Amino acid sequence: MSAVVFPDYRIFTDAASDLGVSMMEGLPPVTVIPMGVNIGDEVHTFGPNGDLSVSRFYSLQRTGHFASTSQANPESCKAAFEKALSSGYDVLYLGLSTGISGTTNSAKMAAEELRGVYPERKIVCIDTLCASVGEGFLVREAARRQAEGMGFDELAEWVQENMLKVCHWFTVDTFEHLKHGGRIGAVSAAVGGVLNIKPLLHVTEKGVLEVAKKPRGSKQAMRAQLEQMKHGWTPDLGKLVVIGHADNPIGAINLRDQVQEQFPDADIHTADIGAVIGAHVGPGMLALIYWGNTR
Repeated sequence: MSAVVFPDYRIFTDAASDLGVSMMEGLPPVTVIPMGVNIGDEVHTFGPNGDLSVSRFYSLQRTGHFASTSQANPESCKAAFEKALSSGYDVLYLGLSTGISGTTNSAKMAAEELRGVYPERKIVCIDTLCASVGEGFLVREAARRQAEGMGFDELAEWVQENMLKVCHWFTVDTFEHLKHGGRIGAVSAAVGGVLNIKPLLHVTEKGVLEVAKKPRGSKQAMRAQLEQMKHGWTPDLGKLVVIGHADNPIGAINLRDQVQEQFPDADIHTADIGAVIGAHVGPGMLALIYWGNTR
């Protein structure tokens, strides 16, 4: 990689991106906007300067505490953007899919207000149609291009041209949190538990979470993820592969080893799936993210 360049704009995202620190080493800074996570009657903030760590969150989940989330509000987006704008920087926000959350709409509301205050600055908010480590994957790849000197307009165009090439394949260990969040019914959850189904889900081109297959057992679920990558990986776009896990480090190691064996050219990074997405899927989830043509 060429020497890092810091252009006159800043990239923003939200806490749902699960953007791991290790993935951003040597790249321009990305500002992460915190989001709300509610555990029972307790209201928490997840993200920079928040009061909820990943480890504590999953510890609470594993002891029977269900969680819900709230989108970032326009005020928090406005405050974050204004720090950059008042310092002379343009703003490029890459947000969680509107098929999952209204956070990106909050960012757009803030941007609309701020354009009247800073008419000389550019503010672009993009619904990435991505989620969790898939969103973080896209943000990281955008920051890499920023570091190589890509300008604001060119990068915004690149994101919109390539975001649907980010493939997300998730397996969920338990149906309980999907049921609690209303994403599946009680009967389906009960049947899935009895049959030891570990559903394979993906983020569609519309940015919504959808069940693709219903493998039985963790080994078959992981095999299904790898089959999707075999059919769709396009390393010409980039060799980055992100493995995300929800308090499942052993599963992440096993999946990483399988990817390394079958795709030796892959540049593999492992990241925690944080509290925002974890609230809906529960502990044990594994995600496989890569550039591909099988969204």
